[in-house]
Amino acid sequence: MNTSGEAFLRLVQIMDDLREKCPWDKKQTVQTLRQLTIEETYELADAISENDFKSIKEELGDLLLHIVFYAKIGAEQNQFTLEEVINGICEKLIHRHPHIYGDVKVNDEEDVKRNWEKLKLKEGKASVLSGVPKALPSMVKAMRLQEKAKQVGFEWDTKEQVWEKVEEENRELLEAVLSGDKDKMEDELGDVFFSLVNFARFLQVDAENALERTNKKFISRFTSMEAEALKEGKYLHDMSLEEMDAMWNRIKKTENAL
Repeated sequence: MNTSGEAFLRLVQIMDDLREKCPWDKKQTVQTLRQLTIEETYELADAISENDFKSIKEELGDLLLHIVFYAKIGAEQNQFTLEEVINGICEKLIHRHPHIYGDVKVNDEEDVKRNWEKLKLKEGKASVLSGVPKALPSMVKAMRLQEKAKQVGFEWDTKEQVWEKVEEENRELLEAVLSGDKDKMEDELGDVFFSLVNFARFLQVDAENALERTNKKFISRFTSMEAEALKEGKYLHDMSLEEMDAMWNRIKKTENAL
């Protein structure tokens, strides 16, 4: 059986072959690969949400291919080599884990995170928030911003305090709704979402995954409702809201009984 190193070198050799001989692979640039990489990342996220390790393994392979692909293009353009990419992350990990590779003492994972952020600032980062990508989906970005701010002590003490903030933001949203000001409503609704993400963190719940679970639950129930309606010779658009709501509740009750 191949070792991890041998398997990785095999992938590198295949990438070299494809870049030289395959018309599609020869045409790719970092720009054309960008969207494909984003799609692969979301496919991995889906597999993780489903706890589907078979798919996780496959999607990790796809992402690893993309990393090797970018490195190949980087080397062709004399920008960087694969070895520089690998050694770069190795050196960064060693530098940012002085509690492993140095004499720094830590008590728990929070100490590790705080040290990590301090080291990044020493490396020249302008802000503790600067490592949060601008292109992240809004909910994931909210989680990351809050986690970063926590490392410098900008954090509530208890989940009860956070919930009070949720209720405060909700009251402000309702006031904005009464005002009829669309811009104000959007602003306050964003504050409600942000405070709910914060509350989810205090519950140690992944807000993004929680919403995705609800999305999938809605899709499952709605498509079941469409199928049940067809069995009765109906289409949803011909049914009243009361009829659809009753059907929805039957499907929900069936799910809960499983």
